Amino acid sequence: MAIYGLMSEAHSFWYAKKPFYADVLKDNMDQSGVLLWVKAEPFIVGALQVPPPSKFSLHYLRKISTYVRIRATEGAYPRLYWSTWRHIACGKLQLAKDLAWLYFEIFDSLAVKTPEERLEWSEILSSCTSEDEVEKQRNQLSVDTLQFLLFLYIQQLNKVSLRTSLIGEEWPTPRNRSQSPDLTEKSSCHNKNWNDYSHQAFVYDHLSDLLELLLDPEQLTTSSHSTNSSLVSREAVVALSFLIEGTVRRARKIYPLHELALWQPLHTESGFSKTSKTFSFCKLQSWLRACLTGNPFGTSACLKSGKKLAWAHQVEGTTKRAKIACNTHVAPKMHRMVVMSQVYKQTLAKSSDTLVGAHVKIHRCNESFIYLLSPLRSVTIEKCRNSTFILGPVQTALHLHSCDNVKVIAVCHRLSISSTIGCIFHVLTPTRPLILSGNHTVTFAPFHTHYPMLEDHMARTGLATVPNYWDNPMILCRENRDTSVFRLLPPCEFYVFIIPFEMEGDTTEIPGGLPSAYQKALGQREQKIQIWQKTVKEARLTKDQRKQFQILVENKFYEWLINTGHLQQLDSLVPPAAGSKQAAG
Repeated sequence: MAIYGLMSEAHSFWYAKKPFYADVLKDNMDQSGVLLWVKAEPFIVGALQVPPPSKFSLHYLRKISTYVRIRATEGAYPRLYWSTWRHIACGKLQLAKDLAWLYFEIFDSLAVKTPEERLEWSEILSSCTSEDEVEKQRNQLSVDTLQFLLFLYIQQLNKVSLRTSLIGEEWPTPRNRSQSPDLTEKSSCHNKNWNDYSHQAFVYDHLSDLLELLLDPEQLTTSSHSTNSSLVSREAVVALSFLIEGTVRRARKIYPLHELALWQPLHTESGFSKTSKTFSFCKLQSWLRACLTGNPFGTSACLKSGKKLAWAHQVEGTTKRAKIACNTHVAPKMHRMVVMSQVYKQTLAKSSDTLVGAHVKIHRCNESFIYLLSPLRSVTIEKCRNSTFILGPVQTALHLHSCDNVKVIAVCHRLSISSTIGCIFHVLTPTRPLILSGNHTVTFAPFHTHYPMLEDHMARTGLATVPNYWDNPMILCRENRDTSVFRLLPPCEFYVFIIPFEMEGDTTEIPGGLPSAYQKALGQREQKIQIWQKTVKEARLTKDQRKQFQILVENKFYEWLINTGHLQQLDSLVPPAAGSKQAAG
């Protein structure tokens, strides 16, 4: 069967629509016309931004690789069930059960599932009345064993290296000489999860280990290494498609690695044998190294050649200009990105197809209010200060790093935070928020807003209102497990948040409602307002007194707006002048 008919039109390759990308790909094609790259999503969403457990080293993963094949009939291979992984992780690797589940669940969240399937799982969990019932339901879950091993291995991306700590950067490699560009034209991709050069260098430098991890035990020496005669199974190459994909000349489509490797014209290069139905380890590795190049859908390509947008309007007196780039107008599903930087003293509000299903990175924003009211794939907020972010449902991960005095309001599958100070999180989430290293004065509070399309967007991302673990964070840092690092917002400090935009849709209230203590606090505050209004009415003020009283109240209110910073928020909602330039998208 010709490779051109293997993939659906949903993966139509977009460089035909974008000439400069076509040129990039053409320049990087090897002689066989094949281009391979490392996928971004496993690293953006899947690599937890914390040093991995020491037991996730190659030595132990090789042991697991052998063990699961021996226990194939016990729910270990080719599908690894939660009960078996729990036994391996807790019994053999000595991990805590919560940590074992965390990695299992993160990987499961990367699997291709319909929103209906995810909502059904939420419904099952919410109906459980005990921990034993939850565990019984979890025992029915399974993941692809070989892909899960690769997933555990790429957690090494954020491993603390003594060499890196001393010199400040990795040693240069042939695939890692150029730096990832930033919207400021400076390199600031210390976050390896978003640095496609780091993804490429990681896979290129560890390719031999990754392949050996997938080998059948009989293909390894007693010291668990490959030989010149080692053979790689077809299933192993299918598993490697978790990390690598590519295209061929004139195909205009994206293919998983295994479909390219099994394509008949490439058998000689990839080392596939029709007789044994296996690949030569040496030939496969050489072919992969020769074809691996930069990700045409990665952050670097988006910043360098993606579409530039101007969503935020300039506030009088500010000189900085918001920088926003995206590839969503041309990138296939699962490859869409929006990167924004330097939004300063501005209000940015958007609900559009440009954002739907996109990985969003928000970088170095200050004193701003950002509304992204569309269903999102993932969101990373980094190095932002004194800002508020109101997000549409985030299907996978919402991560904050190195932020000060930031408020985040979101429905998300998972929240994780690192190196934050004085941040407040109003979230609705079916998983426990992760407190990683370096956080101070963290506040968690219930989700407290809505917009007309919210419930529709939640359904599209497979996010339900229950279960909701906003108030049960998991501390995951070695240096400090003190629960004083966070607090739950006292009900007396709680207010609802009103989104000040008109939109079409059916949602008219906060999905799932509010916890009783917070609802009660709102009721008591409303009662005080009614008593105050009654007192004013019964005071029987004269016309002049009412006018004087009104001026006094307005002055006090204006003073409060200034002191709290809310005046800037209101001023920034004023539409820009008719002549100001706004970009579509």
